[in-house]
Amino acid sequence: MISASFVGKRLHRLCTCLSFKLECLGRSIWFLVSSFYRLVVLRVNPFWIQLCYFPCLSFQGFLVLKALKPRTHSFRPRNLDLLFTSVSAATVSSMSTVEMEVFSNNQLLILTLLMFVGGEVFTSMVELHLRRSKLENPWIAENKIDSVTSINGSAPLSPGKPFGQVELRVVTVPSTDKYSKLETEQVQRQIEGQTESLSTSESLKYRSIKFLGFVVMGYLVVVHVVGVALMSAYIALVSSARDVLKQKGLKLFTFSLFTTVSTFASCGFVPTNENMIVFSSNSGLLLIIIPQVLLGNTLFPSCLRLSIWTLGKFFNKAESNYLLMNAREIGFLHLLPSLHSTLLVPTVLGFILIQFTLLCSMDWNSEGLNGLNSYQKIIGALFQSVNSRHTGETIVDISILSPAILVLFVVMMYLPPYTSFLPIEDYEQSSQTCSGRRRRKRGKIVENLIFSQLSYLVIFIILICITERKKMKDDPLNFTVLNIVIEVISAYGNVGFTAGYSCERLMKPDSSCQSKWFGFSGKWSDEGKIILIFAMFFGRLKKFNMDGGRAWKLL
Repeated sequence: MISASFVGKRLHRLCTCLSFKLECLGRSIWFLVSSFYRLVVLRVNPFWIQLCYFPCLSFQGFLVLKALKPRTHSFRPRNLDLLFTSVSAATVSSMSTVEMEVFSNNQLLILTLLMFVGGEVFTSMVELHLRRSKLENPWIAENKIDSVTSINGSAPLSPGKPFGQVELRVVTVPSTDKYSKLETEQVQRQIEGQTESLSTSESLKYRSIKFLGFVVMGYLVVVHVVGVALMSAYIALVSSARDVLKQKGLKLFTFSLFTTVSTFASCGFVPTNENMIVFSSNSGLLLIIIPQVLLGNTLFPSCLRLSIWTLGKFFNKAESNYLLMNAREIGFLHLLPSLHSTLLVPTVLGFILIQFTLLCSMDWNSEGLNGLNSYQKIIGALFQSVNSRHTGETIVDISILSPAILVLFVVMMYLPPYTSFLPIEDYEQSSQTCSGRRRRKRGKIVENLIFSQLSYLVIFIILICITERKKMKDDPLNFTVLNIVIEVISAYGNVGFTAGYSCERLMKPDSSCQSKWFGFSGKWSDEGKIILIFAMFFGRLKKFNMDGGRAWKLL
């Protein structure tokens, strides 16, 4: 009996000791993780974070795609093509070297996830959370500021807070022998007032950024939920659209989710080989997709500002007003000042109108729009014009469009998404503010060595022309310089437009040639595909190089 009691006590002590050690180990691991988070993630430039994020995300996606079985048993994509597709989805470029119907339902869901976490709205929301973490929690700050040194002496530091005291400034007050008690109280009230004012301002900024994070997250969720619901309802009710999915063996929910995520993220992937060409006569579906294109890309800043203003009318009025009045101080790329955000809308609509007018005037009776009535042609031309700005979904083979339209599309793909007309004075002021902020972040040597975006595009095009020089000589109608320019700028602009490859354009007919529904880069050499992968990464990170090439002066 005694021995059993003794053993029980020893076991209890052993269990207590083990639980204590596990608790200490858990605290140590949490301390190391939090220390790494604060010392590395919060201090590293966002460029280096995203430079590591996108390649790692692409490689993880490649491993998962390789582990999953494709839909077709007779054909399995090569490793380079799987990596290319993963990079294209993660960088929301929608460049393809294999047909989309090769992928199984599980692989399509993985691509959906890659597009979602690689989209600009999602990554900017994460970046906003990291920026908020850099700011001190106002409740902690208030507790730290509470300990104000007394006038006459030296109040000891709080033993519970030996570190991290907020020192506003050093105030030296002479002894009370020379100053009256009234003057001492005035100085003390002045210090307390300044402390309280600073605390209130920092607290408001912290709460405003937190509120902005919730607005972006709600915006992201609402657009996706509504988009999936509308698209699913349309396909379920319209037999022609439903029959396309049945013929291709695609699930309704997978198609709706995949296309909605791809459209909002400005990727442009569609689970069908022909992209949206098979739905060119379904004008209702195109009208559902068009707003998602604008909400997730070119009009996102304007819609975000409108959402903040609308929510501020009902709750969080102080935070809403602070965000609207201090857009530049917040430092969120997509929260533009009032004038820029307002003028962005007519600029975007103007670009769409120019493309729509030229497309209808030059290609109204083209082969790509054959079989459509006037209403369907109008909606199709509008859809094509909207998608040329960084989304890349298409209802027509763009290789058969007029050369003038292709050149216009190249210009539209090159322009940054928030290009807008601004008055000169406001533009100069904003550019000086942005360039001054960037100069503080980068050294002069690095800034002088960085090229402009156009320089990088020229370098990529030259490299592709070198790697594909033999095919350009043997197959000059497919491997034209214009087609290469479209492919490179489309990859760099993360658009996804491609001229494709056609066996009908071969100078020497080849019976073994088979026309496939994938991008022009699918016929490139491995070296050319690798160069285009780098172009997609460069294009996804181009927002960090908007002022590159300033050291070069053209006189």
